Amino acid sequence: MTVAPWQAEAWSKLVERRARGTLPHALLLCGPPDIGKRAFAEQAAAMLLCERDGDAPCGNCRSCKLFAIRSQRDPEETRPDGTLAQPNGHPGHPDARFVGYALNEKASPKKMFTELVVEQIRDLSAWLSLPPQMGRAQVAVLEPADGLNVAAANALLKTLEEPGAGRHLILVSSKPAQLSATIRSRCQRIDFRLPSMVQALTWLAAQGVDAKTAASGLAASGGNPGLALTWARSGGLALREEVAADLRALHGGKTTPLDVANRWSKAEAETRLWFAAALAQDEAQAQARGAAGPLALTSRGDFTKLVVWFDLANRARGHLRGPLRPELVLLEVLSTWGASAPRRSSMLR
Repeated sequence: MTVAPWQAEAWSKLVERRARGTLPHALLLCGPPDIGKRAFAEQAAAMLLCERDGDAPCGNCRSCKLFAIRSQRDPEETRPDGTLAQPNGHPGHPDARFVGYALNEKASPKKMFTELVVEQIRDLSAWLSLPPQMGRAQVAVLEPADGLNVAAANALLKTLEEPGAGRHLILVSSKPAQLSATIRSRCQRIDFRLPSMVQALTWLAAQGVDAKTAASGLAASGGNPGLALTWARSGGLALREEVAADLRALHGGKTTPLDVANRWSKAEAETRLWFAAALAQDEAQAQARGAAGPLALTSRGDFTKLVVWFDLANRARGHLRGPLRPELVLLEVLSTWGASAPRRSSMLR
């Protein structure tokens, strides 16, 4: 595992601080989803545990080999959107711990928590109070840090305020503003920003993505190469075009909100709604430039509607994680999509 080219400067600074003995006990990695924050965090954890003091984990010592051994819990831990909570699995190293969405063992039937809870942080704190089993350090990667509930955040703050020697916490967040200012102030923040188009295209080519797909993925993701790669490998670009076609058909009166809501609710509802919001935003930005957008809307009066609908769609994504039936959430927001400006509905207030 290596860091991405656009992370090279941040990695160099991290290595320099470690060599000088000024590495903070807590790091907060911030940036857009899929920009490589998790990979950076795992690489940093491996380096801190590596038995050789180099500028990267050696990959050959006993510590590195144990860190590379991965496993998933049974049943698998998943995020609210259904993806794996630990995409690379839990490490086999006794002094490394990954904290994320976990199974609620007390629920009947058992189900995944939709937030990071205080019991997880208390367990983490207890673990950090023990001496490292291999004598070098202990490292915990916590992601998503913005998933902490209030009680968990307060418990984490106590751990951050009383760091032990050789104990390291790496927090990963795409929404750092949702973390308390006190937690943010206890961490050294590293921000990852989108690379240049040339750098992104070069990196995608190295991952085996053809030039046409890479260009389409970067255009659809706003220049995010990590998202572009994910979509290229998972068929996300085809799903995005399907969503765009549905929105164009709705706008033209060729289908109904009920038909679309029923189809979207059957598979990847939140992802479809995410694409829909992003498409509305792209269309609005294109109209502001006087250019053609991905939805090919022609009325200049659509601009205000697009801005309002972007907000409605994003809030509806949150409702999809709640107790409401997904087809009803989708129907309400899709019913506002059409020739007239959307009305603010009661469910989505």
